[in-house]
Amino acid sequence: MFAMFLKLEKRRVLVVGAGAVAEGKIRGQLDAGASVQVVGPKAAWQIQKWAWEGVVDWKPRTFVPSDLDTVTLVIAATSSREVNSRVFTEAQTRKVLCNAVDDPGNCDFYYPAVVNRGDLQIAISTNGRSPALAQRLRRELEEQFGPEYEEWVAELGETREQLATKKIPLEPRKQLLHALASQDAFANRNKAHGEQLMATGTVFLVGAGPGDPELLTLKAAKVLRAADVVLHDELVGADILRLILPTVKLINVGKRCAMKSMPQEDINRLLVDYAKLGLQVVRLKGGDPFIFGRGGEELETLRQAGIQVEVIPGITAALGAAAGIQVPLTHRELSSTLILVTGSSKHSEHIANWPDRLPSNATIVVYMPGHDLGALQPRLLNAGLAPETPCAIISSATSDAEQVHITTVGHLHSSPHLSAPRLVVIGEVVRFADPNRLRQQFNEFNFSPRYAEVSPNTRESAE
Repeated sequence: MFAMFLKLEKRRVLVVGAGAVAEGKIRGQLDAGASVQVVGPKAAWQIQKWAWEGVVDWKPRTFVPSDLDTVTLVIAATSSREVNSRVFTEAQTRKVLCNAVDDPGNCDFYYPAVVNRGDLQIAISTNGRSPALAQRLRRELEEQFGPEYEEWVAELGETREQLATKKIPLEPRKQLLHALASQDAFANRNKAHGEQLMATGTVFLVGAGPGDPELLTLKAAKVLRAADVVLHDELVGADILRLILPTVKLINVGKRCAMKSMPQEDINRLLVDYAKLGLQVVRLKGGDPFIFGRGGEELETLRQAGIQVEVIPGITAALGAAAGIQVPLTHRELSSTLILVTGSSKHSEHIANWPDRLPSNATIVVYMPGHDLGALQPRLLNAGLAPETPCAIISSATSDAEQVHITTVGHLHSSPHLSAPRLVVIGEVVRFADPNRLRQQFNEFNFSPRYAEVSPNTRESAE
């Protein structure tokens, strides 16, 4: 294979097919500045939107050979191998490069797995033999080449342009550019950048998301790479902690039920003390720091101490858990209200205060519901929820250890015990849970026949 990076700006690209697969291919072409024509009888909503906005030219019909006229390249992304093959054959007669999705025999080129850091792009190809390996290598390279490389490459480009305008002999100029692009120069740059941040004594309150390391934000990953000290929760996964450099001081300040843990006052003191040393301090929390994460208490302490604070939000557990089983937390006909509550309280061993009445059209997500879900059941019933209201108990959401149990409010007391961290999603939207994903859980928990009463329905029957 001949590897190259192709300029497609203002060049005409044809995409045959207008479904979900085609949508992903179109995005890449638009990012490259191509003029995209789409041919397909029916189009996905996003492609229709692009057509309405004039971003793409969509022709709602089947492919004809003349569509290939004046085209630089074509992507066949229909659900029919016969149509894709015909597009490839016609493209060959016109000497137009073609890619038929998931059909290596009808491809002139393959889509690589790409690490994109602005002007720095790293493309990985296995010649179509193992896209899965290419994706794994891409993930590894994304960890190695963090977001900071985008800024560095931009700086190198500006320096190169400036040197080109000066009367410097070619060989010394070449040596200087190579020295500026060296690993040592990169390390010194990051060190200087870190020292500039450290002088301010900044504390970053960072959300690590629900568990899946790929749900960590790019900004969070960037701050972690530049940290001096990281105080992390017990629930922050090992895959995320591996993003932190080995020279960083790691302190586990997590709190787990029935286990000895560091008092919040001591955590606050550590944040202030390390920041006053001029260090860049990261307080890394599972989920989002401002949703049942005690971020508000830490923010108040740091402000009182005159410490500069920046908050980097994360995907909270409710969003990650619901997305993992494909449950929409709101729905125009079923749920117009979303209530996030916690089962724990700072001033009581009992369940925290809730609204006296819960709307029937609400989705309720209970964080930290406690060991005994039987104590949760009467609170829900007394608040007006019907016993047949569906519930999803989700443990270790978005991680490899995720477990899910579907039941009803009336049967919460007999639910199996799932390990922490867990939360409970309650409401009619639970009926949308993906049955294929949940079926893997049935064998594990030996559900009783009454589960059929709340088995996930299709969208049409639920609405």
